[in-house]
Amino acid sequence: MDTSLHLEMYGEYERMAEDVRSIQKRSAEIRVTADSGDGLISATVGGAGELIELWLDPRIYRTPNSTALAQVITDTIRHAVALSKEEAVAIAGAYLPPGATAETTDLRFDPFLHELDRQVSGDDRP
Repeated sequence: MDTSLHLEMYGEYERMAEDVRSIQKRSAEIRVTADSGDGLISATVGGAGELIELWLDPRIYRTPNSTALAQVITDTIRHAVALSKEEAVAIAGAYLPPGATAETTDLRFDPFLHELDRQVSGDDRP
């Protein structure tokens, strides 16, 4: 392999690795909070969709319906996760195909597969 080509590939690898570290760091810092429609439940999730905090207003106990309460909690957490994923997609946007959305993107692999496809095709846009 030509030494200059090897150095160029290594430089590209270093740039991509630095970008991945930056995406990881920024994604780890994501904190998104969603509230239930009635404002009695609040859920905060991180960049990976992990539940960080759940807040329940004591007024939720006035109507003892555990099934309904569980559904509202679940819906609130899902909403927070969706918002978190939108932020993460925005952070990884340069490594996603045009038109990628939070609903259609697997953030674990899509940015890197898109970058590999870009490199294989010889597209030198970042």
